[in-house]
Amino acid sequence: MQMSDELEKLKNLQDVLAEKYEIEEKVEKLPMTLEGSTDSLEHFKKEYIEKNAEYEEEKVKVEELKVALKEAQKVREEGEKGMDDITTHREYEILDKQINEAKKNEENIRKELQKEEKRLSELDDILKSEEALISSTEKDVNEAKENLEKEISSYNDTLKSLEKKEKKFSEGIDSETIIKFQRIIRRNRQGIVAVQGNVCCGCHMILPAQFANEVHKGDKILFCPYCSRVLYYEESEDADSMYFSAEDAGSLTDIDDDDLFEDEFEDNDLENDENSDSKNMNYEE
Repeated sequence: MQMSDELEKLKNLQDVLAEKYEIEEKVEKLPMTLEGSTDSLEHFKKEYIEKNAEYEEEKVKVEELKVALKEAQKVREEGEKGMDDITTHREYEILDKQINEAKKNEENIRKELQKEEKRLSELDDILKSEEALISSTEKDVNEAKENLEKEISSYNDTLKSLEKKEKKFSEGIDSETIIKFQRIIRRNRQGIVAVQGNVCCGCHMILPAQFANEVHKGDKILFCPYCSRVLYYEESEDADSMYFSAEDAGSLTDIDDDDLFEDEFEDNDLENDENSDSKNMNYEE
């Protein structure tokens, strides 16, 4: 296979891998879009359970007050009937006092019952409102899950198609180059950059002159010893201005470039590969 053909395959593979990794990231992050809704639903259900428990307790309290009211009414009525059998003033005073106490107790129980019945009614309204909210939220969550599943299914279909293309463009290229190239694309979507003169256009670092010449020849796939990208030679309009000596290196390393990814020197495994590559070159300025 001619080197230009291999480089062309890598260029095509770059586009396929970049799209593939972007979709994989989306698929990984998509379930997070449901977290807010599902968390809200669980919160609503928890609140409903707590309110329902409070409602059941309130029901028991109301029933107990109703029984107590009936007992108080019974005591008062029996006392009032006993007035017909009174024969002495002392008996009258004692029974009258019992009747008044029964009336007061009955009145207090009735007030307490009215208060608790009002609270029970309020809780019932709250529960109905929360039931409606839970039902609505469940519907929204289920619809979102259904749409999410469809979206993920669509992405998976696209990934299958991309994997076929990846296999096609990987044919004829050694596995070590493919693995290294995949790691580059995962870190930085642009994995192939030009060399102009003896400067890498990806990281703007000065390359050894003989190494730059090897890139120019295009006999084999070469990686930048600094940013790890695959290199190809590109003529510049002012070729002479793109050739620098080692003494000029400092002036180029200060150049800011949005394409220069921040963590390009932080991947230890990849850095070891790069160091190994550069040592094997044995080029001298």
